[in-house]
Order: sequence, then C-alpha cells, then structure tokens
Amino acid sequence: MKRFLVFMICFFVAMSTAFAQDAKKKETVSFKVEGMDCNNCVKKIEKNISFEKGVTDLKCDLDTRTAEVTYRTDKTDTDKLATAFKKIGMTAVVIDDEKTEEPQK
Repeated sequence: MKRFLVFMICFFVAMSTAFAQDAKKKETVSFKVEGMDCNNCVKKIEKNISFEKGVTDLKCDLDTRTAEVTYRTDKTDTDKLATAFKKIGMTAVVIDDEKTEEPQK
C-alpha cells in the first residue's frame, strides 16, 4: 500500500511539472518599429517594453528599425505588445507571422 501511495504522489508531481512547463512556452516575434529614429528611441523602447508583462528578452536594431521580442505565451501576445509600443508613441507591425519557439531551460 505504501508503494502505491508513493507511486501516485510521484505521478501527480511529474504531471503537474509537465503542465507547468507547457504554460511557460516562449515565442519570439520581430516588429518593424515606425518612429525608432535615434538611440534615445532605442533606450525608450528598452526601458518600457522590456518591463511589459511576459517579456523575457528584447533586442533593438536601429539600422533596420526592428525590435525582436521574446515573451511568454501565457502572459502576453503580439497584439498586447503592439499596444505597448503605441503607448510610448511608436507604431509596431509584426514583420513575420511565423513565430519561433524558444527551447525550455
């Protein structure tokens, strides 16, 4: 009976861990940012967008006027991120609808 109980506890812990990892999937999306003209604009984006809920990484490229945002899919989505850019006075359009999943760590 003790073995069965220990087995059931281990089973439930393993299953809950597997479901928790699925909820933390990350995706990366690239935005074309209209209004990103100088280094101050890049700093403004980094200061504001990196603290949006669910954002885990942010890379801006001033030469191409793009921002690459990695985010948790259970916390935010591309529409919310585009709205965050709008809040700071910039228009962000998704460059490519194909999103790449980040490997789990």
